[in-house]
Amino acid sequence: MKSFSLVCVLMAGSLLAQEPATFDRLTFHTEPKPLAAQAVTSDWPRVLGPHDDASSPETHLLKAWPESGLTKVWEVAVGEGYTSPAIVGDYCVIFHALEGKETVECLHRETGKRFWVRDYPVEYQDRYGFSNGPRGSPVIADGVVVTLGVTSLLHAYDLKTGQELWTHDLRKDYNVPQDFFGAGSSPLIVEGRVIVNVGGKAEPFDGFEDRRDRAAKLATKGVSVAAFDLKKGEVLWKVEDEWGASYASPISAKLHGQTKVLIYAGGESDPAIGGLLCIDPATGTLHDRFPWRDEEYIQATGSSPVAIPEKNRAFITTCYPKNRPHGGVMVEYDEQFKAKEIWQSKKLGVHWMTPVYDNGHLYAIDGERENNSRLVCVNADTGVEVWSKNIEWDDAAFAQAMGRSSPMHLSILRASLLKVEGAFLCLGETGSLHWLKLSPSGCEETSRTQLFYALNTWSLPALSHGLLYIHQQAESLDRKNGTRILCYDLRVTDG
Repeated sequence: MKSFSLVCVLMAGSLLAQEPATFDRLTFHTEPKPLAAQAVTSDWPRVLGPHDDASSPETHLLKAWPESGLTKVWEVAVGEGYTSPAIVGDYCVIFHALEGKETVECLHRETGKRFWVRDYPVEYQDRYGFSNGPRGSPVIADGVVVTLGVTSLLHAYDLKTGQELWTHDLRKDYNVPQDFFGAGSSPLIVEGRVIVNVGGKAEPFDGFEDRRDRAAKLATKGVSVAAFDLKKGEVLWKVEDEWGASYASPISAKLHGQTKVLIYAGGESDPAIGGLLCIDPATGTLHDRFPWRDEEYIQATGSSPVAIPEKNRAFITTCYPKNRPHGGVMVEYDEQFKAKEIWQSKKLGVHWMTPVYDNGHLYAIDGERENNSRLVCVNADTGVEVWSKNIEWDDAAFAQAMGRSSPMHLSILRASLLKVEGAFLCLGETGSLHWLKLSPSGCEETSRTQLFYALNTWSLPALSHGLLYIHQQAESLDRKNGTRILCYDLRVTDG
């Protein structure tokens, strides 16, 4: 019996210690530099980073970029989707749709070699011609990977082996409509609970309803939010509400010293309804629902809440304008976790990036469209706009790639911001990367490089152990490269 047990242990150990292997979609470029001895490093376990606020504690990052550009470590060709990688330890998990299957791949963070891959067929056609891949990014906690696909299929896998632990078809179980762009809110894991903005309704959808019948179904109360046991997949609690599923990801926040979950809910509805939910992650108690949504029918709420724990406050924002009735609002929670409005501003309406809070101010990209987007700084106490700026430049290389003789005028457009080491990494919508110093005094660009020339670069980068992971979500404009995940070296070595 002892020898048999030992064999089982050895077999299990070999399974857990399996070596990653190269595969046909991987291109390895060069090894990254060693980390500096004093470098602070961190995992990036979910879409907004380790603290749900688009920030990283990492240090010793390369600030002065060479004219030749950043060092590319590896790249992997991928299919469709608008997701960001999740990184824990040596494991980098990516999620995309490839050849009609949603595909989860676990790669080595420094080599791009693959530990495992899992996929399953999906049938999804975007109503407005955008990507048919997943929108929600993978999340990792306690050795488990969780993904929510574009058709509301929820999966959990063992991080090291890829073994499927459990799955739920939320669309079937809770009558989740396709919505405008499919399911797109990333899951959140808090204290062993997988929390999902489900967006269920009382009746199923067959896809043949006229607008009036569809509106009636969308207005019904269903499972808006649910929590599942991380290891077993059991349903732990459900919150029923009329507010559907948005494209903003839930966050955890400390309010009055207690952990709460903030969800900016609101999917397809006619007229549009939704707002900020405050929920106890342990019990599913709905403390508060704060309505905040434009009434315009076609809209997608994509910007996650911003928590300010030291003031028991949270900020949410929407951008879809018909005379722009909303924009952004700051709320404060009392000791019963009821929200009251502190201020609102029509000058801070964000499409999908999540604003970043720093030293009493919010930094964000205001505007729905490329032609009206701008970088703004807003006083978080008053809602007063401090400054706005368009970061623009002329680019001869881009013009050459497009077959034009004169330099082309570029901008960051609807960019993303990541706060790290006293500055901000800014990923522009067409593949530019910038170091910015942002303060109430203004914006200073200290470095800029062009990673690629492509449209629709919409996902926040992931930063872990001095390596930056970027999802190129559209084919390069010169058609030399397709959609891919790229890993860049931002490490600064000792000396």
